[in-house]
Amino acid sequence: MSRVAIVTGAARGIGAATVDALVNNGYRVVAVDRCRDIDQIPYPLARPSDLDAVVARHGDAVLGLVGDVRSVTDMALAVETATRHFGQLDAVVAAAGVIAGGYPVWEMSDATWDAVWSVSVLGTRRLIEAAVPVMLAAGPNANGRVVAVSSAAGQLGLRYLAAYSAAKHAVVGLIRGTAMDLAEHGITANVVSPGSTNTAILDASAALYGLSDAQDFASQQPIGRLLEPREIADAIAWLCSPGASALTGAVINVDGGMTVN
Repeated sequence: MSRVAIVTGAARGIGAATVDALVNNGYRVVAVDRCRDIDQIPYPLARPSDLDAVVARHGDAVLGLVGDVRSVTDMALAVETATRHFGQLDAVVAAAGVIAGGYPVWEMSDATWDAVWSVSVLGTRRLIEAAVPVMLAAGPNANGRVVAVSSAAGQLGLRYLAAYSAAKHAVVGLIRGTAMDLAEHGITANVVSPGSTNTAILDASAALYGLSDAQDFASQQPIGRLLEPREIADAIAWLCSPGASALTGAVINVDGGMTVN
C-alpha cells in the first residue's frame, strides 16, 4: 500500500513541488492551502485555481483541501480527510510560510509580526498536534515522518526581515524538540532550509528590498543561481523516504552554499 502525506502551503512554490515529488515517490497526498490573502502580508497569496492545478496534475493521488494552518479545526480536518479518504497518514510536511518587512523590526506592527509568526510557527505546531497522535497510533514500525520548511534566514540575520528570521529560527527549534519527543516512537522530524528559491515569496522579498528582479538574489549563493522549488522538494521527499530513517532533528541546508560562508 502506498504511503500518505499531508502537505501545507501546497498550492504553489515549494509546497506544490513537494506534492509532485511525493506523488512521484509513491505517496498519495492531501494538499492543503489557505487560498486567500492575509491583510498584513503585502503580496497576493495562492488562489483556489492554483490548488486546483496541483490536484489536476495527479488525479486520484492528490486531494485538495482549502484550510488555514493556524486553525485547530482545519488541521484536524486535514488529518481526518487523509485517514478517511486514503486510509492512513504516514508523513506531514509543513511548507506554509509568509514574509513581511522591508523596515526595522521596531517599526513593525504587532499584527504584521503575528501574521508572519503564526503561519510559520503556530501553523507547524497545529499540523504536528493534529497529525502526531494518528501517526503514533500506527505503531513504532510505521516509520512516520514530520518535515518542516525553514529558510537560510532561520540560521542568519537578514536586514529588515527580523520577524521572518525569528519565525524560521523558531521552526528549527520546534522541530528539534519534536524530534526528541518522537525519537522513541519511530517517527522522525527534520527541517529543510532553502536558500533563495524561485517562488512568490522571493518575488515579495525583492519588492521589500526595492529590487526590480528576484534574480539579484542569486549572487548570495556560491553556486551563482537561484534554486528551483523541485530541488527543495526532492530533499523533502527523501526525508519522507525509508532511506532517511536514521535522521532526526536535522537541518538539511538546500541553499546553494548560502549558509556556508
